[in-house]
Amino acid sequence: MFRLVLLASLLAAPLAAQSHTLTVKMTGFKTDQGMAAVALYDKPDNFPIKPEKATATLRVPVAKGTAKAEFKNLPPGTYAISVYHDVNNNNKMDANFIGVPKEQTGASNNAKGKMGPPAFKDAKFALTGDQTVTITMN
Repeated sequence: MFRLVLLASLLAAPLAAQSHTLTVKMTGFKTDQGMAAVALYDKPDNFPIKPEKATATLRVPVAKGTAKAEFKNLPPGTYAISVYHDVNNNNKMDANFIGVPKEQTGASNNAKGKMGPPAFKDAKFALTGDQTVTITMN
């Protein structure tokens, strides 16, 4: 019995080591109203315009111009993050008639787009262990 328990714990150890926590700190919110909508992507497809197709999403409160989100149990890999400040809590990023956001946005690496949203290649980063990413809202 002891051998079985020892074998199971040895097999589980590498799996546990492959699970990481990604902390996302966001700064520069102009108001504390609403929520920060954070989307984590592991592929360039749909980044950042389709959060419903993201690897994971979180909505977190904003306080004193900052917010913090934690994605847990992530495997190592390449990721990118997009954030928007859902000031009116309508669960969508409000934009004007030509698609320019009316609410603050941000991305990992503080990537900015040129005539549109930032590209995955500019926002991507490698997750190899527990990590903190800071995003300044635009």
